[in-house]
Amino acid sequence: MTDRSALIESFLTDSGWDGAQRQRLAGDASNRRYERLTLGNRKAMLMDAPPPLEDVDAFVAVARHLKRLGFSAPDIFAKGKGDGFLLIEDLGDDTFTQVLGQDIEAEAGLYELAVDVLIALHGIAADRVAPPGLEAYDDDKLLEEALLLPDWTWAGVANQPLSDDIRDAYQAAWRDVFPIVHRQPPTMVLRDYHVDNLMVLSGRDGVARCGLLDFQDAVLGPQAYDLMSLLEDARRDITDDLRNAMLERYYAGFPDIDRQEFETVFAILAAQRHAKVIGIFTRLCVRDDKAQYLDHIPRVWRLLEAALKHSSLAPVAAWFEAHMPPEKRGVPPCEGTQ
Repeated sequence: MTDRSALIESFLTDSGWDGAQRQRLAGDASNRRYERLTLGNRKAMLMDAPPPLEDVDAFVAVARHLKRLGFSAPDIFAKGKGDGFLLIEDLGDDTFTQVLGQDIEAEAGLYELAVDVLIALHGIAADRVAPPGLEAYDDDKLLEEALLLPDWTWAGVANQPLSDDIRDAYQAAWRDVFPIVHRQPPTMVLRDYHVDNLMVLSGRDGVARCGLLDFQDAVLGPQAYDLMSLLEDARRDITDDLRNAMLERYYAGFPDIDRQEFETVFAILAAQRHAKVIGIFTRLCVRDDKAQYLDHIPRVWRLLEAALKHSSLAPVAAWFEAHMPPEKRGVPPCEGTQ
């Protein structure tokens, strides 16, 4: 980090933040680091996103686009010259997670606000909703993510290497169901839309009260994805009553929506995301020495199993029953999972 530290010092000097007080913040599952900067009465956040592991250009493009649409993404104050540094607006400390930890009575209101943001975003015409050049969430991308489960988790829970035949069968099962999700009109999918990445912003009204974080992986894809990500959180359970109320709130924003089709797409995307997350949480332990994410895997297995009950996922459910039956759906060890 010595060389990286020198680059940060140079970036801060060039950006007019030389001598700022710096407070390092807790990390997350990405390769990004954050520091809170204070210089006199000015505040900002330093994002350290080392290339090629992270792409600040994508963050800047999506943030500025969301701002133009009226949503509360952080302002961009300064950008480094290809070295992965950004100075961005400090939106404070009040993530939904933090607020819920202090006041569970706020839960319904926070989820309503999050759903209202999606209603507003998905109500924007397709030719305006996404920045130019946004990647499509196509079958290849969906499959690449779903493969994280067998590629990282299989060996640790099956106690044997993953064969080409079993891996090929897994891919074929997903390719059977993915075409269904493209029946929905595409919108901008933020992709990590959950309570850890949403903030309560005082002094703002309407959907602008909701600060948005961690959207640099946005894609053009099915509108059910972000609502599913919010309601089937890998780190947090909600009641069936809250889930159903939020679905009804979303449907009320789109009175002509085909509910059956939406719920089918929701289920397929839920299964895909949960498979991906199990693989990612395994990889975070094995590759990145972040064992704490294994604690969430039992919850994600439960969510995956619930999604697989939907009839549209019969090919994928059959693969799991044949190759990863319930007794193999555990928490993998941190070693020997690949």
